[in-house]
Amino acid sequence: MVVRGEKINFPGGGTHFHYGAYKYIIALARMLKFRNDKLHNGGNVRNVLDVGCGVASFGAYLLAHNIIAMSIAPNDVHENQIQFALERGIPSTLGVLGTRRLPFPSRSFELAHCSRCRIDWLQRDGILLLELDRLLRPGGYFAYSSPEAYAHDPQNRRIGNAMHDLLKRMCWRVVVRKDQTVIWAKPTSNSCFLKRQPGTLPPLCSTDDDPDATWNVQMKACISPYSSQMHMVRGSGLVPWPKRLTEAPPRLEEIGVSAEEFHEDTRIWQFRVSEYWNQMKSVVRRSYFRNVMDMNSNLGGFGAALKDTDVWVMNVSPVNQSARLKIIYDRGLIGTVHDWCEAFSTYPRTYDLLHAWQIFSKIEEYGCGLVDLLIEMDRILRPDGFVIIRDKPSIVNYIHKYVTALRWDRWISEVEPRKDALSSGEEQVLIVRKKLWSGEDSTM
Repeated sequence: MVVRGEKINFPGGGTHFHYGAYKYIIALARMLKFRNDKLHNGGNVRNVLDVGCGVASFGAYLLAHNIIAMSIAPNDVHENQIQFALERGIPSTLGVLGTRRLPFPSRSFELAHCSRCRIDWLQRDGILLLELDRLLRPGGYFAYSSPEAYAHDPQNRRIGNAMHDLLKRMCWRVVVRKDQTVIWAKPTSNSCFLKRQPGTLPPLCSTDDDPDATWNVQMKACISPYSSQMHMVRGSGLVPWPKRLTEAPPRLEEIGVSAEEFHEDTRIWQFRVSEYWNQMKSVVRRSYFRNVMDMNSNLGGFGAALKDTDVWVMNVSPVNQSARLKIIYDRGLIGTVHDWCEAFSTYPRTYDLLHAWQIFSKIEEYGCGLVDLLIEMDRILRPDGFVIIRDKPSIVNYIHKYVTALRWDRWISEVEPRKDALSSGEEQVLIVRKKLWSGEDSTM
């Protein structure tokens, strides 16, 4: 089901050649028999994982369908394609399908997509397909396409048959098959697993395995079964998009957060973001921003408050709060886990706005260097980009010493914000804008 390239306009503007991404999306929706041939299926398909995404044209078109894709490409000869995708303002990241789990929580995506992605899904007893199984929601889909030129290739047929055999043992079912495209669906409960013959491979993961643990955790050649509650519900229990952005998701209970606390967090961040904008509106238009990073995303309130702007947010959960990333995905947002004592896996100059709430206080507690983090942020930030730092006054005063050296002094604003339920004490908000360095600046 590969369509010929044609010339079209992408959502962010500009004209590019592509491989029929628009027609391809409609074709997938028709194959799945979704209502009105819309891939979002009435808001029930929101989060997509696009594996081996190339320049992320598939993800670009999904944005116009109220679907957000985490587009990942392997760290190989094609890694520069992710840089191009980020330059176009498309959500994407480098993702290594190797020995460690991808830095996303379990049951985060309604659809995984692999079109000519050159990935050996059968290696190491199918461990990469088992990783997809961990990431897909109950009943989630895996759309796999290979080039039409391989239709009669014996090796390609052997691969297809072996994948079919493995996925059948994983209790996945074929939803539809057309030409070189096949779509599988993950089961919605544990019922099929209970009917398998003893000794069937792959086995179920042990009860002490945490499917949401991802940072430096090895992939496991086993199937993550559902909890007894999810087995009974036979689904994720999420409401359709956009209502799910502000609806308290069922998995809040797993991290000990009440629905009332969740709604209060949402209200606080709506106010905080409006206050940020009041500080910045004299020097920048809302439409200036596209790629935004929240470096300490908590429950995703900052990203949710930007819902009416034309931005996408990379929500980053620090390792010690990684359990909260599942809530961000359940809200229909995307993100990743990261340790800010290390460099972030992205290219230089890829984000227009960095939001750092209490992140400096946290890494100071771990004994990591604040200056090292400032330098890493400068690497990630585009020229003329903005940084919002909300932290203890002592931290903000310390950072002030480096603003000029970093050339973050094109514009500076500092205020003492109003205290709220998320304030852990006195706070200060520092907003700075990075200069576009010139040859004259570099010789100073």
